Amino acid sequence: MRILYLHQFFMTRDGVGGTRSYEFARRFVAQGHEVTMVTARDASAGPDGPSRRVIDGIDVVEVKAGYSDYPRGTAMAYPQRMLAFAQFALASAAAVMRSPRPDVILATSPPLPVAVPALLARRRHRAPLVFEVRDLWPEAPRQMGALRNPVALALARRLERLAYRKAAHVIALSPGMADGVVGAGKPAGQVSMIPNAADLDLFSPAVDASEWLERLGTERRFVCSYFGTMGEANDLTVVVEAARELEARGENGVLFVLHGRGKRRPVLEEMAVGLDNLLFSDPVGDKGEVARLAAASDACMTVYADVPVLYTCSPNKLFDTFAAGRPAIVNTPGWLRELVQENDAGVYARPGDPVALADAVLRLRDDPEGVERMGANARRLAEERFARDDLAGQVLAVLEGAAGG
Repeated sequence: MRILYLHQFFMTRDGVGGTRSYEFARRFVAQGHEVTMVTARDASAGPDGPSRRVIDGIDVVEVKAGYSDYPRGTAMAYPQRMLAFAQFALASAAAVMRSPRPDVILATSPPLPVAVPALLARRRHRAPLVFEVRDLWPEAPRQMGALRNPVALALARRLERLAYRKAAHVIALSPGMADGVVGAGKPAGQVSMIPNAADLDLFSPAVDASEWLERLGTERRFVCSYFGTMGEANDLTVVVEAARELEARGENGVLFVLHGRGKRRPVLEEMAVGLDNLLFSDPVGDKGEVARLAAASDACMTVYADVPVLYTCSPNKLFDTFAAGRPAIVNTPGWLRELVQENDAGVYARPGDPVALADAVLRLRDDPEGVERMGANARRLAEERFARDDLAGQVLAVLEGAAGG
């Protein structure tokens, strides 16, 4: 089967972003399928870098538009990001029109404008389209205040519904996203919920964390880490304020580690001046560094702003936490809260409430047996429900069904 895969933010393990499209594509290749990945040009390649290359058997076509570094993009102003999305859509549309006819097209959103080249490829090649929804657009930017123009919002909603209607099948990454797709008019029988996955071979309790442990100091404190983008959606203000709350209480046995880049990082660093229980880390190296940080942590945080649409997220960092065998601290009600509480794999703290977060961290710190139990449960949950091989197989089955249909 020949698969045309559209994803602006294609990332391998050499980077620090989400690797779902890479991990799935290389597994499709291992099953004997041909995969052409259309993505934005990797900025690290430079102006004279390759526009086409083969990565683990994946034919990667890099268009000279938009950007592939998602964390870097979050530092842009919203209008600048929207322009970059449109530029990628136009450039990738030209690329897919010239590509050989695929048996099936898989397009990943966000950004929603990826629907434009996907729909053009569907029409040009008369091939079925599978549309993957990783965030509910345009509802997410609307609730975040990034999309306010009523005309632009109306156009985005029309594009969203057109993509759903023309797709042979829609993959949603969480139950809430699946509900949103069905609510937009797609029949439930043509929607599958296939969440993000746990990298069981990369994240593990057995990972050598000696470098990170040395960096964190000889004074052993309860380490709560966050790894990922520091953007508007990930309101890490609550972590800074929780650190300040613990300091005010005289609780010196906790260390928060924030590892990543994004628009909000400079503001957060300024807020945290003078705090001895909060460490900012620069993401240098590859995703293996994140795995080592998780192994050096006692618990890992998945933090979002208190915005309803964000309750539907399916964050990589949570499933990596499970794979690392560490308790997860989540602050979104709904699916994520249910996952950690029903499986005894972590704790929940109310969104936007630094006191609740501080209290949750102290409960974990003061219950080492519970931390060990939750960590074991988290790893088991990753193996049983979120293994990358299993979920890649589910996506492949959807693609084969669409191609066969």
